[in-house]
Amino acid sequence: MSSVDSQQRVLSGMRPTGKLHLGHYHGVLKNWVKLQHEFECFFFVADWHALTTDYEDPSKIEQSTWDMVIDWLAAGVNPGSSTMFIQSQVPEHAELHLLLSMITPLGWLERVPTFKDQQEKLREKDLATYGFLGYPLLQSADILIYRAGKVPVGADQVSHVEITREIARRFNHIYGREPGFEEQAEAAIVKMGKKNGKLYRTLKKRYQEEGDLEALETARALLKEQQNISLGDRERLYGYIEGGGKVILPEPQPLLTQESKMPGLDGQKMSKSYNNTIGLREEPDSVVQKIRTMQTDPQRVRRTDPGEPEKCPVWEMHKIYSDGDTQEWVQNGCRSAGIGCLDCKKPLMDAIVEEQRPLHERAREYESNPDLVHSILQEGREHARDAARDTLEEVRAAMGLHYR
Repeated sequence: MSSVDSQQRVLSGMRPTGKLHLGHYHGVLKNWVKLQHEFECFFFVADWHALTTDYEDPSKIEQSTWDMVIDWLAAGVNPGSSTMFIQSQVPEHAELHLLLSMITPLGWLERVPTFKDQQEKLREKDLATYGFLGYPLLQSADILIYRAGKVPVGADQVSHVEITREIARRFNHIYGREPGFEEQAEAAIVKMGKKNGKLYRTLKKRYQEEGDLEALETARALLKEQQNISLGDRERLYGYIEGGGKVILPEPQPLLTQESKMPGLDGQKMSKSYNNTIGLREEPDSVVQKIRTMQTDPQRVRRTDPGEPEKCPVWEMHKIYSDGDTQEWVQNGCRSAGIGCLDCKKPLMDAIVEEQRPLHERAREYESNPDLVHSILQEGREHARDAARDTLEEVRAAMGLHYR
């Protein structure tokens, strides 16, 4: 595993909250389905993270996990194209969390924006626990155990990736400076051959003296192509060009995703806490009833009253589900009172029910065969553990914990 290869690896997870809704589908799952065909993806159920805020009542975690994984599969997350697993079934996450805790300053955890934000929002819960304080570090371990180079997050979660980068940087600074590092790096350059060695030195000079990022990327690509140096030498040369030591834990980059534009039934963000959701696999009759009773522009008291689409939650859904012609029909019909609110809602009912049809079909296969879901997660766990063990082997060795 090299730091260049890590840029092709994606890690993302969800807390097990039960069956998902259309906000999850448009905000996360559709992106996962796309990413699985572009990168090596690891998607996990963050059940340990669920315990950081809900440790007093863990009774729903197991069923919520199965419901959520079936929703992933129904949405098109493919076990043949990605690795799906449950966090607590890969104990290497916990070991790396422990080892990283030895070098992580307490102040780094206390300054994570969501730490105080969650304490304010969840005042009814006792969050004065070591687990809650350390959950950003556990998130870092989740990422670094797979040396994932990219982490899909919204803008509000970038701080979690940033602390992970700082922890990886600190770890590499402390443990990447193996005895004789520079001598071994220079010897590795010689192994590359005269032409490639000269090119590497030129690129190294351009990056270190001029800050040329293109030179850095070119050097990384050059190292990836080298067949006559070992993996250890390659990692040393990655660190050497960057002015540090051997890169043991590559720094991840946030892969910014657009915030879900899926509104709730009341116009607010779709959320279970607002009780304004449409389930990912809601029954068609229920979907129709929820759309029929959605609030609309309060100025349209009577059928003949003109309205303003921009003030109506239904219009926000049309922006997701309707084509240009339908949107124009809604705009003109609403403002002129040429159509009623039920007329306006009808295309939405049809579009959402049609979107969910294949999700229902795929879900039925897994609901009727729970052993298949278990086998998918079992296979994912084994693959995840293989990757995690590779990382831990290097981490233990770097920290002096590699015993024969």
